[in-house]
Amino acid sequence: MKNRLLFILVVTIIFSSCNNEEKRLAENEREEQKKEAVYQEVAKAWNFNAQPQNAISQSLVSSWSQWRALLNELSQKPQSSIGAFRTKAKTLSAKSEELAANIPVQFNKPEVKSRLSVLSTKINALDLYMNLDKIPAAKVSSTIQEINDELRSVQMQLDEIVRKSKIPKEAGESDLIRMRDTARAIPTTPKEILLPQ
Repeated sequence: MKNRLLFILVVTIIFSSCNNEEKRLAENEREEQKKEAVYQEVAKAWNFNAQPQNAISQSLVSSWSQWRALLNELSQKPQSSIGAFRTKAKTLSAKSEELAANIPVQFNKPEVKSRLSVLSTKINALDLYMNLDKIPAAKVSSTIQEINDELRSVQMQLDEIVRKSKIPKEAGESDLIRMRDTARAIPTTPKEILLPQ
């Protein structure tokens, strides 16, 4: 009797472990299919508009090395795996930080800095989404579109600055601008009044 119970117990354990193994294999296969679907969706969405859109952006490619490096990184699409996309997102994040730190003097203005800051934020968001355990493919796709929009915005702002700099100034306009500059204002601290003795 004891032997039969022991035999039934052993057979039950063996069958249950086989069932658990089959469930685990099926679950692993489903996870791999999900990862492949995410990879396919990210690979499909990973298209950046890295071509300079106007003459100013094209001229900056030759003179602003950080701009050239960022556009070059954006134009290269990873091919092998989701890990390659993660590495590329990390590289893009580093390049965008370098870009904001080395702006040419002519374009070192608040409107360019703010656009580069937004671009860097979007690229950092892409890096964040790509390094999550479960990558939200829809958010990655929308973030890539937002990065493309910000790239277009930066390039349009650079073009606007150059266009404005080519407008000739009227006589006395530079003096008026200097007078309106509060940093150049004469301090209004009262001087000591010396009384005659």
